[in-house]
Amino acid sequence: MSEERKTAEETEGWSNFIHDFIEEDMAPGGRFEGQSVHTRFPPEPNGYLHIGHAKAICIDFATAEKYHGLCNLRMDDTNPTKEDVEYVDAIQEDIRWLGFSWEDRFYFASDYFPKMYEIAVKLIQEGHAYVCELDAEQMRQNRGDLSRPAICPFRDRPVEESLDLFARMKAGEFPDGTMTLRAKIDPASGNFNLRDPVLYRINHMHHHRTGNDWCIYPMYDYAHPIEDALEGITHSLCSLEFEAHRPLYDWVIEHAGLASKPRQIEFARLNMNHTVMSKRKLRLLVENGIVDGWDDPRMPTLCGLRRRGYTPQSIRNFCERIGVAKVNSVVEYSFLEHCLREELNITAQRVMAVLRPVKLIITNYPEGKTEEFEVENNPNRPEDGTRTVTFSRELWIEQDDFTQTPVKGYFRLFEGNEVRLKTTYIVRCTGCKLDDNGNVTEVYAEYDPLTRGGTTPDGRKVRGTIHWVDANNALDAQVRLYDNLFTEPDPESGELLELINPDSRTVLHNCKVEQPLSQMPKDASFQFMRQGYFCFDPDSTSDHLIFNRSVSLKESFKKK
Repeated sequence: MSEERKTAEETEGWSNFIHDFIEEDMAPGGRFEGQSVHTRFPPEPNGYLHIGHAKAICIDFATAEKYHGLCNLRMDDTNPTKEDVEYVDAIQEDIRWLGFSWEDRFYFASDYFPKMYEIAVKLIQEGHAYVCELDAEQMRQNRGDLSRPAICPFRDRPVEESLDLFARMKAGEFPDGTMTLRAKIDPASGNFNLRDPVLYRINHMHHHRTGNDWCIYPMYDYAHPIEDALEGITHSLCSLEFEAHRPLYDWVIEHAGLASKPRQIEFARLNMNHTVMSKRKLRLLVENGIVDGWDDPRMPTLCGLRRRGYTPQSIRNFCERIGVAKVNSVVEYSFLEHCLREELNITAQRVMAVLRPVKLIITNYPEGKTEEFEVENNPNRPEDGTRTVTFSRELWIEQDDFTQTPVKGYFRLFEGNEVRLKTTYIVRCTGCKLDDNGNVTEVYAEYDPLTRGGTTPDGRKVRGTIHWVDANNALDAQVRLYDNLFTEPDPESGELLELINPDSRTVLHNCKVEQPLSQMPKDASFQFMRQGYFCFDPDSTSDHLIFNRSVSLKESFKKK
């Protein structure tokens, strides 16, 4: 898969039901004949974007690209309770990182507050809205059911009275929760979203952009269609939970009196096992100290995935390959890992690192001697060149690459067995040294000088190959290994904080890595041979190397 982002021309061939609707709308006689496709991505700035948002981003921006149209970025900041400039900045960074641009089309819902208020006044004047004094609990009690309509004693309030009360709501005369503005639609509708939904509520809270200018804020279902219409959006693409809200979307468009008439189309949101996709629940993990912040590599946030070593192309490949559906389903987290592994297999540089080191001493190798070997940085990309690794009498190897009691199928080091040290020589194990607790502290072997490069001139078979790092030329590093954050595939099924996997992160100290790693770019990805794919953690320095495992390799043998 190419590292370059797909261009609009390259996406001409792929299609889905959204594109079918768009092509119908753009055809001669269609709803938007003669217009350009115009979409938008409308996140609420109350948290960091996650992998589910990445799917929506790809759908919104890539659909506009496919039809040579435009896509706006709009912050839906209609609820000041949890919104913050921090999230606004982070959202922009994540979208740019994915490779999309909105150019000068960056908007805020709060830009339209005056126009939304003006339209609300118009709705009251035309008899389509009224001020209600029921509180939230009373509204629920009077909502009715499929056999009984909703009831509101203020539904027939005179227009002049509602206009006066609404103006006084705006002026801040009433406490939070005492009044709302409701649409007058259909109290008996089988779609409860049409049973006189709330359009405005009172909220005396500082807004991150408008300050204290407003103490009434529009509900999303009212604000969103107006924003779309004011921006000239043709297709408002949203997740499936808004399907039942579409009649209300269309009602607002119809009664707002604006020239533009956007079309809402819904698609199934991304659900993935072993994680959660709710910003509220992700915030719960952050606020309870379960993770180290929104960018913790165990989080499904885009900044967390970026810190873990995911690339923009791997995420875009994932979003494209899971497709766009109309029915909700659950995607395996392992498929996201597969998409990353597939890309890094092509792009990542190969290096040797020992995560749980034990000393290997080659007893017949001359003391003080050092050899150099040239190895490819990436066999899949010759343009990445080669690097030099040193080899001497003392090496670091993985603890699991030696055993005193081999089992069937174990082809690594045990007394009397030969293995190939990656790129260099074949060695035969001669024994080991134990401490007082019976732990192996050193492994001993003899090398065959006629096998330089790992060849066997006499044709004998050597089945095991292990990696190593020269003890005289190694760097210490910290390595962080990650696993699923939750013990259950469906963490929504139980108490979230009780399902945390205590082994979701393992920190290894005193790991040994090749010397050239300290000079590598901080955004580089590596395949630690036989260990997995890794990246530098942002906290890593040349004096204190820290690596995060992005994704593991598939193991052919696990020690019993």
